[in-house]
Amino acid sequence: MTQISVILVDDHQIVRQGVRAFLSTQADLLVVGDVGTGEEGVALAAELAPDVVLLDLIMDGMDGVDATRLIKEASPCSQVVILTSYDDDANIFPALRAGALSYVLKDIGSDALADAIRSAARGDAVLHPRVAGRVIDELRGGRDRSSQAISSLTDRELEVVRLIAAGLTNSQLAERLVLSEKTVKGHVSNVLNKLQLNDRTQLAVLAWREGIVRR
Repeated sequence: MTQISVILVDDHQIVRQGVRAFLSTQADLLVVGDVGTGEEGVALAAELAPDVVLLDLIMDGMDGVDATRLIKEASPCSQVVILTSYDDDANIFPALRAGALSYVLKDIGSDALADAIRSAARGDAVLHPRVAGRVIDELRGGRDRSSQAISSLTDRELEVVRLIAAGLTNSQLAERLVLSEKTVKGHVSNVLNKLQLNDRTQLAVLAWREGIVRR
């Protein structure tokens, strides 16, 4: 049987001991280390490259969000499962953006936790129902906000969006629209600001997703 290697990172020793004791009863799960700080978790993940890192979110020193980001940099194949008591937006979304695959709460049952670790090792995400609800609400709200922002674009700005999604550079945009490159840069900057995006790649993705351009 191929065992799934697991690291536990939690600043409460009693939590680590309890989780480790239960996981030791699962023939396919092998705890290869447990530590009490985010810094130690990053170092251990870099050393051992475990299949799964079971990570607390709120710890002294480096928190779980920063630890997740650094663990994914140090051991990209390791999947991070957040195990926490916090289900608010201020914790959920930063952790997921940092690279956590799964987010479960500490009221999870033992068997469900073991299954979440197995799922993570396969690359399948597991979200606590309350967390999944928040993610869905955010996605729906994001779509609504995107639609409202798109409706604020001028016809010329929409044209710029379509051309960017088609892969045109600023110089090509300037030639196509018979504008100076400086003016085009101004349009692009305005569009990114209105849509609250960071770059042209995000803009192109949104254009396709929202049907501004079609295949």
